[in-house]
Amino acid sequence: MMAAPSRPVSDRGLDDVSIPFAVEPLDVRGRVVRLGPSVDAILSRHGYPAPVARLLGEAAALTVLLGSSLKMEGRFQLQTRSNGPVDMLVVDFDAPDRIRAFARFDAALLAQAQAQGGITPAALLGSGHLAFTIEQGEAMSRYHGVVALAGQGLEEAAHEYFRQSEQIPTLVRLAVAESVTGAGAHWRAGGLMLQFLPEASDGRRPPDLPPGDAPEGVEITQPAEDEAWAEARALAGTVEDHELVDPLLSSEGLLYRLFHERGVTVFQPRAIREACRCSDLRIRDMLRQFTPQERRDMIGDDGSIGVTCKFCSTHRDFDPVEFEPQA
Repeated sequence: MMAAPSRPVSDRGLDDVSIPFAVEPLDVRGRVVRLGPSVDAILSRHGYPAPVARLLGEAAALTVLLGSSLKMEGRFQLQTRSNGPVDMLVVDFDAPDRIRAFARFDAALLAQAQAQGGITPAALLGSGHLAFTIEQGEAMSRYHGVVALAGQGLEEAAHEYFRQSEQIPTLVRLAVAESVTGAGAHWRAGGLMLQFLPEASDGRRPPDLPPGDAPEGVEITQPAEDEAWAEARALAGTVEDHELVDPLLSSEGLLYRLFHERGVTVFQPRAIREACRCSDLRIRDMLRQFTPQERRDMIGDDGSIGVTCKFCSTHRDFDPVEFEPQA
């Protein structure tokens, strides 16, 4: 049987929530993420072309899957740098619940890729690297993990990261869709992550890496083909893209479809919201880091220094005089 969560999934319904779960008979833990208004705000604000929006939506879902394992403070960042039409993706997750994101793309290269039918995530990214950065407060060291992008999308890159870095058997599924209703078109994103974390193991994970969803004291193994993990992967592998983004299917309902024969336990959900950390104070502090000549070069025709946040597109104007040394 599936255990019910201890409180409602989300005050806003089925969307913008990250839900941890466990399938104890298969030694599996994981998370389901459903993003609605939060990802729609991010993608719609910038007016990205559909292929770019879908790729950034996948990156947002992946970031929440990984970042929502942080406790009540900390920051998780996903960033790509590559030579494809979408040469940069940046997604920030500030624990416990805030996400922001933006993409940089070359319109000419994107049009060329579309003309040639090359709009898969792998084709849009090209070659480069995917980096994960974890910051968990001043008292803890910063973790930085990198995996090469070489003709694969974000799902496979995440699998490669877990194989090489954390050595935790992991399955990741991502989906993005634009839902069109009488109220208009809205972006949605979803993700499922499954990790094999047996209670007993002969293997050991590298000591300096973050533990992911592993319970304290659990040692990680990388089996050639464990039967429980093979079954868990087979069950999770049946999930369809539309199930990950269906506004009428709850996360609990999806987990029941996948694992009801084995029994799945759902834990406390976490609501997710789109929010930027930019502010007048932060930008003023940033501008003070530039030299006086650099600030003078930033002055526009109206005599002010204009700054537009890449994440939320908020524009702010500052008087250059306030940054000059006081006599």
